[in-house]
Amino acid sequence: MTHPAPAPTADDLAGSVAITGMHGRFPGAADLDTYWANLRQGTCSLRDFSADELRAAGVPEDELSHPAYVPTKGWLADADRFDAAAFGFHRAEAAALDPQHRLLLESAWAALEDAGYHPDKAPARTAVYVGGSLTEHLFAAGRDRRLATTIGATQLRILTDREFLAPWISYRLGLDGPSMTVQTACSTSLAAVHLAVQALLGGECDAALAGGVAVDAVEPRGYTYYEGGIYAPDGRCRPFDEHAAGTVPGNGVGLVVLRRLEDALADGDPVHAVIRGTAVTNDGAGRVGFTAPGVAGQTAAIEEAWSAAGLDPAQARYLEAHGTGTRLGDRVEAEAAAAAFAGAGRGRVALGSVKANIGHLDAAAGVAALIKTALMLHHRTLVPSAGVSSANPELGLDDGPFRLPRAAEPWPGAVGVPRLAGVSSIGIGGTNVHAVLAEAPERPPGARRAARTPRVFTRQSYPALRPADPPPATSPGGEPVETADDLGGRVHALLIEALELPGEDALDVGYFEAGGDSLTAVHLIGRLRDEHGVEVPITLFLEEAPLRELAARIVAEVNGTAEGPLASLLDEIENENEG
Repeated sequence: MTHPAPAPTADDLAGSVAITGMHGRFPGAADLDTYWANLRQGTCSLRDFSADELRAAGVPEDELSHPAYVPTKGWLADADRFDAAAFGFHRAEAAALDPQHRLLLESAWAALEDAGYHPDKAPARTAVYVGGSLTEHLFAAGRDRRLATTIGATQLRILTDREFLAPWISYRLGLDGPSMTVQTACSTSLAAVHLAVQALLGGECDAALAGGVAVDAVEPRGYTYYEGGIYAPDGRCRPFDEHAAGTVPGNGVGLVVLRRLEDALADGDPVHAVIRGTAVTNDGAGRVGFTAPGVAGQTAAIEEAWSAAGLDPAQARYLEAHGTGTRLGDRVEAEAAAAAFAGAGRGRVALGSVKANIGHLDAAAGVAALIKTALMLHHRTLVPSAGVSSANPELGLDDGPFRLPRAAEPWPGAVGVPRLAGVSSIGIGGTNVHAVLAEAPERPPGARRAARTPRVFTRQSYPALRPADPPPATSPGGEPVETADDLGGRVHALLIEALELPGEDALDVGYFEAGGDSLTAVHLIGRLRDEHGVEVPITLFLEEAPLRELAARIVAEVNGTAEGPLASLLDEIENENEG
């Protein structure tokens, strides 16, 4: 028998945070409806690639032929596609922009829409807390001399470094709350959620986007299995199962929109689930090695989160574990969780891990688990972990508070008590995060704000970057530029290249109308100086003159015939320097 969640009390409102919007793209699921259907059916969305697919993606033949090579991954389809125009990037910038930045921008837009907001009109003081993984794209960009020459080294770093994941979202969506990129390895995205919750409760912001992304490569990839490593020899992740032998890498992106529960209810926001408490700990030196997990730190994270929620872990009926499927990881996590949930009673807490379904999403693993748990609370349904059949007898699960669901089942409720769950995420380096989730309170249908019609992106493909040689600084034959006509053509070509214009006809628009910004202007000034010996003040690009006229002024300056605004500007700068 199921029961509706009770109305929240004053204490619940004071310390609770609502998940008002969600969006995710995960292996086998381009949206959350598909994600939920896969979870409910216990679908394994890990992809086994053919040798031809991997060859076409550039995997070396000697790697493919290695007997320990496993051609499997939690692969994210269309991770190379991006609606650049929707976010104000011209083609060269979009090609350089790391796929993780692209995915987070689109997911931020969609998550705000799911919360009922137009992304250009998000609540005041909306914060951003996100993190990401290392990518092949980042390394290729660093070696691509042609790209650095085209858009500039500074701009290239800003477009590729994960340090700027959060600021790009804040900038393109006009969000003026705190904006921070978070990195705690595998627990990154749930740590980001914890920081967002604390910022909301502390009054630092009134809404927050939190989560993470992990796309190490947009093309198909497998991995090489090593005895004693973390990866599974058969390409399947079976957390807490008797056949568990390791994890499988995966890619994905997920974001949640968070607001204080009292604000969400007052404004009629949708509420998918409620975060009642969160906590973060670190194992310190209490583990056998830097990459090994620790029992005490994990137990403390769980107990502190439930204490912050003012609840007893014994009230939980589900734990979404980190659950990598490794022998050491599963053993330590089972021991830590058993200690924290001991009061729940034998076999009363369902245990699962989404890594069985989609693989280990690294920096996005925690938010994938959080969204899974929120969906289970919303649908009042417990789901199985894909491929998990019987508990590993070495873990002693059958004698403790946990059980492994083998199929989807109703999540029973009790009168006056909301359904409760815990979500754990553990990072290499020892950072443990735990969140306590409760189902959303019941509200009259009229209290809900109408959902917006979502924007449809589609997208152009931007393939992975490849190292390339820089373009020549002189004409193809190596001859020096001698005439003013030749210089004019070179300046035209430089503007067209840097601003990704379709051709000469596009030079009849102004600099900012053509997609220019201050960083591109700095880059153009540097190339004009280095390649043509022309010194141009940056204020030239602030004028509203067409690009064709701007180019003519630059050529006139070289010939010593500059007139009008440019000459006056140069004279003014010179006089100021002399003064």
